[in-house]
Amino acid sequence: MNYKETKEEFIQMWGRFGSNWGIPAAMAEIHAFLLSTESPVSTDEIMEELKISRSNANLNIRALMDWRLIYKKRIQGERKEYFVAEKDIWEVAIRIIKERRRKEVDPVINELNRLASFEANTFEEKNFKSLLLDTHDLALKMNSIGDMVEKVEKLKFVKWIMKGI
Repeated sequence: MNYKETKEEFIQMWGRFGSNWGIPAAMAEIHAFLLSTESPVSTDEIMEELKISRSNANLNIRALMDWRLIYKKRIQGERKEYFVAEKDIWEVAIRIIKERRRKEVDPVINELNRLASFEANTFEEKNFKSLLLDTHDLALKMNSIGDMVEKVEKLKFVKWIMKGI
């Protein structure tokens, strides 16, 4: 397989995995395309490469910018907007963890806390409340792992992981 075929396959693979993780395939494919491209790319180039509509491209570019995974890059003398991806894959992972926690984990923790606030009287109610509190506690512990990953330096984290192997 040559470079072009490998790059195309990487973009498609990233799109499939994105779908598995609840991210639109087009968003993941745009991210993969920008990750694997060294020079800034315009919306038109993204549309042409990935065979997607302007509205699809614009919507997903904005989402990637909100996640801080891509940035606008100004090119002197050009009126078009150009985009580049964060290339440090560790930083990409940290930003994805932060965004997923903000959108998915934090609301679950808040909702479990709210649900567990009812007054339990019967055996069944107490068991159910215990389930809610245990699930809330687990979610908090999982969230603290995310905190740890976000705060630790890449090298320290890798050393910490390797000690456990």
